Amino acid sequence: MLAALVAGYLCWRILETNARHDVLAEAGLMLDSATAARAYTAKEIMPLLEPRLQSEFPPQIIPFYAATQNFLHVREQHPQYTYKEATLNPTNPRDRAADWEGDIIQRFRNDAHATEMIGERDTPMGKGLYVARPIRVEAECLTCHSTPSAAPRTLVARYGADNGFGWQPNEIIGAQVVSVPFANATANANRAFRAFMMSLIAVGVAMFLVVNAVLYYWVVRPVRRIAVVADQLSLGDMSAGDFPQHGVRELLSLSHSFERMRKSLEKALRLLER
Repeated sequence: MLAALVAGYLCWRILETNARHDVLAEAGLMLDSATAARAYTAKEIMPLLEPRLQSEFPPQIIPFYAATQNFLHVREQHPQYTYKEATLNPTNPRDRAADWEGDIIQRFRNDAHATEMIGERDTPMGKGLYVARPIRVEAECLTCHSTPSAAPRTLVARYGADNGFGWQPNEIIGAQVVSVPFANATANANRAFRAFMMSLIAVGVAMFLVVNAVLYYWVVRPVRRIAVVADQLSLGDMSAGDFPQHGVRELLSLSHSFERMRKSLEKALRLLER
């Protein structure tokens, strides 16, 4: 039982660690997908839509917008996952960082060399893991986010001149944050743990029965036979049966010793009868 408890604890720790790794791998894959969507928009979509900036401002030209919209389609199939381009001073209000996201951004600002942060947080769906990467201002960002006067007038007309400006080169202004629920991975770990423990218990019971059967056949039964014969001899019954001739080596040695004792006792009794 002690071995089963130790094995169960170690198994649970391994399964929990693997579940955490799986969740983080999913989050990393989603972040890479969002980054790819941003890069695709910046390199291929933006050049196509730039001529329209004079008459209108299509939001599809913004890498932030493209990554977020792409993930919204992913959420249609996986509503438990969330992605956000959380920003302290966004152009689009939906990108404004919540309090806990603002803390992450501030930590990136305090540690300029950090490239990724991983943590846990409680959500309405239970414990979740998040992976965050910093968003730095690049040269092309300043075209729209330096000052309202330098930004395309169609952008200002669409979003106003109060938000999303004053960014500085290489400044950390936000973070890509993916939140992944831990519940599904934990449920899988629990199922694997239960299967392992049931298998372990079944093997333990089988081994217990086999060991007990072997002990009974090779140890317990011979010992009982030795005890019965020795008890009869102690009462002077020389017609008692033979001591067992099979069993483990130590019991066979004991049987031979008792057999020699019986022969010696028989000789002694015959001498007394004379």
